[in-house]
Amino acid sequence: NKIFALTDISAVVPKINLKCDPIQADELRDIYEEVTPGYHMNKRHWNTVRLDGKIPNEEVFSMVDHSYQLILKELKKAEREKILNS
Repeated sequence: NKIFALTDISAVVPKINLKCDPIQADELRDIYEEVTPGYHMNKRHWNTVRLDGKIPNEEVFSMVDHSYQLILKELKKAEREKILNS
């Protein structure tokens, strides 16, 4: 019942909302103009990432993984173990 990524698959230029540590969120926004405060999300904890090819794929994958790990940490131990063992 947790979300780590949201996207609109009908968008002309794809974007993805990703959860992020607030300090890292600010750093990413300073580095990439394609990273902005989360659209319709808590802007301190979420970034919107424009997927127009300007951010290296490895960096985007790292952002997705970071978001997933943040959500995984928030789960109860039993829920987390169920996911990790499946």
